[in-house]
Amino acid sequence: MNEQVTILRETRLDPRFALSGSELRALSAVLLEALDLEGRTFSLTLVDDQEIARLNQEYLGCVGPTNILSFPAHEADSPLNASDEDSLFLGELALSVDALGRETDLYGQHPLEHLARLLAHGILHLAGFDHSEEMFELNDQAVDRALLEFSDSGIGV
Repeated sequence: MNEQVTILRETRLDPRFALSGSELRALSAVLLEALDLEGRTFSLTLVDDQEIARLNQEYLGCVGPTNILSFPAHEADSPLNASDEDSLFLGELALSVDALGRETDLYGQHPLEHLARLLAHGILHLAGFDHSEEMFELNDQAVDRALLEFSDSGIGV
């Protein structure tokens, strides 16, 4: 089976979240399908606030931690071509496990919901979307699909 997401862990995991390799791969597959990006791949690095703040400063010139950073493999104005082998890899995501926990508490969201929301948001950026109504609608649809898919699985509960 071709793995759709490569996962690197550079921090401790929060037991409230579906952060094991198999759980993240299953969630990623559902999100990619919901976003009509089946067959695409990406890498995900789980980091802490200190590392994501460093990445945020180095690559975006922004100070402080954020929740997720997207590093697309393709230029924003170059369309993804499903038949092009090079376009199968979307890029890299860095997710702050610290921010994930903090925001889940702050927003009162179910852990799986917020994890799915951040991952879908990052994946959409990798696919070339910028913040827009279309992006937010696609994000919500992907999260709804993930919640429906995993509602009885116990993942992230």
